[in-house]
Amino acid sequence: MTFAGSLILIAVGAILRFATNVHTSGFNLHTVGLILMIVGAIGLLIAIWQWAVWSRRSRQSEVLVDDRRTEDPRYRR
Repeated sequence: MTFAGSLILIAVGAILRFATNVHTSGFNLHTVGLILMIVGAIGLLIAIWQWAVWSRRSRQSEVLVDDRRTEDPRYRR
């Protein structure tokens, strides 16, 4: 889940939780809004964690190892 998707879930959940005044039997919009906000917050934490892991990988310096043998005059064929 991306940052944008998480923020959209949080926004929709907040609208359902705090801005609606609809009462239905057997289906509570306030609870659905709370669930969407929780899922959005978890998704946001996962997105931040993934971003931190990938940025750490891109910051690691690349080490080149020259494993070619140098010519030593003692070991000529």
